[in-house]
Amino acid sequence: MNSIPELLALTYRDDLGLLIARWGYQPDPALLPAQYERLTASALAHDVRHWLQDIRRRTLNDPATSRWLLTDYFPNLASRLSGQLRVAYLVSPTLHAHILAEPGYTALDTYVGQPFAVGFFGDEGAAVAWLQEG
Repeated sequence: MNSIPELLALTYRDDLGLLIARWGYQPDPALLPAQYERLTASALAHDVRHWLQDIRRRTLNDPATSRWLLTDYFPNLASRLSGQLRVAYLVSPTLHAHILAEPGYTALDTYVGQPFAVGFFGDEGAAVAWLQEG
């Protein structure tokens, strides 16, 4: 019997000050709002502003969702946390190349002084190191 993997597994790492979100598969965009509500609740409960989002099992970014994250969700949530919200996405090589080629891609250095920062990484150690710098 095949079972569908969990869409979003959340783990709070108090020792690292990280909220880790591992996405199990490429979801229908309609499923995302409820999952982001879970992320929000966990982030606020722990007042954690450093997130590692493992999206290596996802194959694409929905443009409407990306726009919502960058223009509404991240800025709103950042205002409710103590300090800059930093989100490191752990991505597959294929998705990483796709993201870097998107016209709206924003490099890490453009987030200096902003209420939130978003980075894309192919290596989990590098992602965690970047999160801990902030």
